[in-house]
Amino acid sequence: MQNRRQFLKQAACLTSIPFLGSVVNALAASPGSARPTILLRSSWQTVNIGDIGHTFGIMELFQRHIPDADVILWPVSINNGVDELLKKSFPSLKIVIGNLDAQGNPGNTELKKAFEDCQLMVHGSGPWVAASADLNAWSKLTKKPFGIYGVSLETASAGLKDLLNKASFFYARDTISLKFIKSLNLKIPVLEFAPDATFAIKLHNEEKADRYLKSTGLKAGEFICAIPRLRYTPYFQIRNIPPTEEEKKKYENSLKYKEADAAKLREVIIRWVRETNLKVLACPEMTYQVAMAKEVLVDPLPEDVKKNVVWRDRYWNPDEAGSVYAKARALVSYEMHSPIIAFTEGVPSIHLKQPTDTTKGQMWRDIGLSDWLFEIEDTSAKQIGDALMKIHNNYSWALSEMKKSDGKVKSLQKKSMQLVRKISNS
Repeated sequence: MQNRRQFLKQAACLTSIPFLGSVVNALAASPGSARPTILLRSSWQTVNIGDIGHTFGIMELFQRHIPDADVILWPVSINNGVDELLKKSFPSLKIVIGNLDAQGNPGNTELKKAFEDCQLMVHGSGPWVAASADLNAWSKLTKKPFGIYGVSLETASAGLKDLLNKASFFYARDTISLKFIKSLNLKIPVLEFAPDATFAIKLHNEEKADRYLKSTGLKAGEFICAIPRLRYTPYFQIRNIPPTEEEKKKYENSLKYKEADAAKLREVIIRWVRETNLKVLACPEMTYQVAMAKEVLVDPLPEDVKKNVVWRDRYWNPDEAGSVYAKARALVSYEMHSPIIAFTEGVPSIHLKQPTDTTKGQMWRDIGLSDWLFEIEDTSAKQIGDALMKIHNNYSWALSEMKKSDGKVKSLQKKSMQLVRKISNS
């Protein structure tokens, strides 16, 4: 049977006939007949290049696999230059700013119109279903489909379960989350694994990166990147607000393990420099890690090693970070999204997973890079160093491992986006 689009295409010539023309034009203006329009809820914050990267990644997936779709981004935060990056990277992207009001309705005219115009709402990648209230409002007010793409989930309240039972799809970004969601016995029609949307990011600033590398004496292929992390992100410090009691406890836990975790990464840095005579860039994924990298990675190093280590003294957005990572020999990180961004650039990366982090680290196993994932409490610095040196000394092998994983990632992306496309066109 012809779908509405096929009919409209074939009937275009009829628009010159007054009556038939009005019928065709009415059909063209009806829901589902025009280009599909997707409401994307994403861009959770800008103090983390990973949270910025989510949106750029899924936009690349939309452009690659649903090129006829119009996308409206409903962001939480796109400050610190991210809005300009979005407009430059995706000129046709429409951005609507707003929140729900106290009654759970769109709080302004622009957001209300987005609810009316879009056929599908997609919750972007993140550590959990961060926008559950927004999905609830969408479902209640529009009765139109919604789905969740590339999210981890370890717990679910009764309210969240009720919401998920209305979802058209849920793509968990790691198989631990997938197993948990399946254990809830929900009625989600499509419940599968698809990695974090950041795996599709293509964001660069070669000019800024080259200028930075030249100023620091770092040469392409002759340095690694090293990224520290506290066990819990100190958001109260980042936002300059008093900590809650829970945040105080988490910060105490972070301080308890701060030196032990950093010491293992420092040992890897020392071994890298002494065995290769190459350099290291100590850099951040989150804003607070700028100062932390100097404190725990650079300053305590012995002098013979320190001279080969560059400290990144300011935060960056993922365009510059991605272009710098692309020039690195490898990357070793306590954070997850810098390895993902480096992966998209074809750079081998080792992820050091802390037990307090979400299940997202499982993605490295899920795409076939389990040899480069280390549970830090069960891992020695020597084991991490051995893995790094194996990458360095067998670089062709490392790149072939990356290529295999990249093929798996792209296959999962294609399959998942085909489903999103189908729903957006329905």
